[in-house]
Amino acid sequence: MTIRTRLGRIPWQAFVVAATAALLAVLLPPGGTAQAAPQGGRVAAPEGTRGAASEGARAAASGESRPVYSYDRAIRESVWVDTKLDGDSDGRTDRVAVDIVRPREPAQQGRRVPVIMDASPYYSCCGRGNENQKKTYDADGRPVQFPLFYDNYFVPRGYATVLVDLAGTNRSDGCVDVGGRSDVQSAKAVVDWLAGRARAYDAPTGGERVTAGWSDGRTGMIGKSYDGTVANGVAATGVPNLKTIVPIGSISSWYDYYFSQGAPLYDSGPEWLSDHVESPAAQGRCAAVQKNLVDGAPRSGDWTDLWSERDYVKDARKVKASVFVVHGMQDLNVRTKHFGQWWDALAKHGVERKIWLSQTGHVDPFDFRRETWVPTLHRWFDHYLMGYDNGIDRAPMADVERAPGKWSTDRVWPAPGTAVRTTLRPGKGDLPGVGVLGTRPAPSGATETFTDDPKLSETDWAAHADEPTAAKAAFRTAPLAAPLRLSGAGRVTVTATPSTATAHLSAVLVDLGPATIRNYAGTGEGITTLDRRTCWGASRDGDSACYKETAPDTEKVAQTVVSRGWADLGTYADPHKGRPLTPGKPYTITLDLAATDHVVPAGHRLALIIGGTDAGLIDPPATKPTLTLDLSRTKAELPLTGAARALSDTPRTPRIEAQPLAGIDTLRSLRPVPAAR
Repeated sequence: MTIRTRLGRIPWQAFVVAATAALLAVLLPPGGTAQAAPQGGRVAAPEGTRGAASEGARAAASGESRPVYSYDRAIRESVWVDTKLDGDSDGRTDRVAVDIVRPREPAQQGRRVPVIMDASPYYSCCGRGNENQKKTYDADGRPVQFPLFYDNYFVPRGYATVLVDLAGTNRSDGCVDVGGRSDVQSAKAVVDWLAGRARAYDAPTGGERVTAGWSDGRTGMIGKSYDGTVANGVAATGVPNLKTIVPIGSISSWYDYYFSQGAPLYDSGPEWLSDHVESPAAQGRCAAVQKNLVDGAPRSGDWTDLWSERDYVKDARKVKASVFVVHGMQDLNVRTKHFGQWWDALAKHGVERKIWLSQTGHVDPFDFRRETWVPTLHRWFDHYLMGYDNGIDRAPMADVERAPGKWSTDRVWPAPGTAVRTTLRPGKGDLPGVGVLGTRPAPSGATETFTDDPKLSETDWAAHADEPTAAKAAFRTAPLAAPLRLSGAGRVTVTATPSTATAHLSAVLVDLGPATIRNYAGTGEGITTLDRRTCWGASRDGDSACYKETAPDTEKVAQTVVSRGWADLGTYADPHKGRPLTPGKPYTITLDLAATDHVVPAGHRLALIIGGTDAGLIDPPATKPTLTLDLSRTKAELPLTGAARALSDTPRTPRIEAQPLAGIDTLRSLRPVPAAR
């Protein structure tokens, strides 16, 4: 006798075995006592107490996987997968450590399960999640704690969770190469092994062959930051059996992490990150790889072969997996250009995709929208890894946070009508450096001048948008007659004459008007961590499913920077190579603005501000140039909806004498400017 489910016919004995195991397993949180359910959470205890037969039938009827398997009895094991690379040149191919937790009952029944995989360099050096969890092991080296909730929640629902130490980290062999071939192959080899195409062993060296006979080959990768970046890279190889990826705040091209059109974004290159995450053993054997990272990533900002290898966008055509993108629109670590260019490339090649955009900085959705994130992710994996027809592929494509905790949905993203950008042009105002922004071009000969001040940032400029200051030029619309929506990525073309041989340019879009926003420049980047916990899945000794709750960290502001872009003016002829400038000669350059989605309310004003060094976000040039803008040859091309109704006549402002912005340090400048209370 067999029982028919959405996943096929299953022997009735399988349901009896699973039901018995589930009824015998009472899963308790750490400490051994049951907990009351915190509001909105999931209690660990009931996860293993439901009968598998009834739950299996209900799952088939409801179109979702159910927690019918014992987490406490789950199989925990480690294997070492051969990457077929020898990154540390020791004469042996590198093996990466793979820690696995999977439900025992399907294996006993001869059934295979899909895999949720997070490949990371952070499992021993830095930790994962808001509570910086690390992997832990027992005295015999068997894995105990799996960071984050994926194992606690999904293993009882019939998934395996696989955590991969990238080459050169934690218990893996090889070297870290920061997004290069070794990093990507570290995870791709595991996807191949899960599908029977690669080799693994039960020890770091030597040992016995281990197969993944328990895996059905279907793999989904997930991760925030570096982890999600590796998922992007693996998907861009086109590897079979990778069914979906969920990159959260992730990089799509490593050049754009360290540079913006030639302007350096940090005071170091990828060698610092490699050194930061590598295991002590790897640091002793990977000097040659470190040297390659230094030599291949010159601080000139020129594009090299190293960056070509780490550009996943160019290979978007190879992506076979569906993609669920999550990004904070105020992420100043992994800037939003990353998701924007990746999204556009995926769209061009018809990749199935979904997107969430929050108002946070570099924050995981588990910590800014937990109650909705967990069931949404559950549906996503159920559809793409288990094959449930639950409608998530037909749901609205985009969720966008409009105010702290307030979300809207869009059938498609970017918003319809934004493919053809609206052109806005700067013009002279009544005050030096304080102009107007509208649809009419400035007359020939109209100029504005500013001098780079590396101590000042975009928030300083925005706070003084209506005042003549020496370090920026600001151009503002009139108060909007209707809401104006910016959805997608824009660009600003500038013609500027520098006074020195090097110069940087910044262009920022600002919503001038009062609002309550997430305090993305705060320590939590838009969230506050609370003391109380909620539980999301099953727990066992050493691996709790209970996590601290969070709440929005908000701030009242008088203006909000909503998009920005930076460039070295020396890349005017080629974004991949800088050239010395001739003082007194005009140069025309187009700056890419980072993707975003923001509604400027009626009554507010939209401002375009052009400056030099954006303190804290790009490194200053060798000089402090004065730049003269040719307004007749400067324009912003923006993905706007509602422009025809929103834009009205340009404003006039009272004359104010120019004042320097003195005494504002960089730390202060990175914070939103509070509105008057």
